[in-house]
Amino acid sequence: MSTKKRMGLDIDGTVTAPDTFVPYLNKHFNKTLTLDDIVEYDLTSILNITEQQFWEWMGEHEGIIYEQAELAPDAEETLLQWTKHHELIYITARREHLASITQNWFTNRSLPFDHIELVGKHDKLDAVREHKLDIFFEDKHDNAVAIAEEFNIPVILMDTPYNRLPAPDNVIRAKNWVEAKTWVDNWLQESS
Repeated sequence: MSTKKRMGLDIDGTVTAPDTFVPYLNKHFNKTLTLDDIVEYDLTSILNITEQQFWEWMGEHEGIIYEQAELAPDAEETLLQWTKHHELIYITARREHLASITQNWFTNRSLPFDHIELVGKHDKLDAVREHKLDIFFEDKHDNAVAIAEEFNIPVILMDTPYNRLPAPDNVIRAKNWVEAKTWVDNWLQESS
């Protein structure tokens, strides 16, 4: 049996479905976007709005979006399997005022967690350092690269149209949670 690992996981677009925001964006901004249209993480250019307009929209809608977010396919089964032998530490860019919505989302779905940290910004390096993580799961390309380079740990990058830039060897692109689990389970066996 492999030794207990400390797994760091982003929430939005990683544990939740990457197209979670699309219906809300379409409704509010009168668009017909699909996930394939979201080729940049920064939505302001796709929506043709300012950053201030985007954050005003987020402030108004993020609570309900996060409350109703769907899990990415196969994420639940994978997390339930891993929690038996490993620590699951969620590190999200969500801001602190969303703590109870976030906690309730996990509780209502009976999703396992050892710790949830809302860092309120995209830079997660301090949190990764503090929790001494062995592996990380992310959907934001520059976060994945920064974490992989800073800590020399594997980072599973959940593949989306908005994160397809080149990455270092220890950033492992997974098309879905089945692929991610296969890679990680092999890695766990090799590192035991």
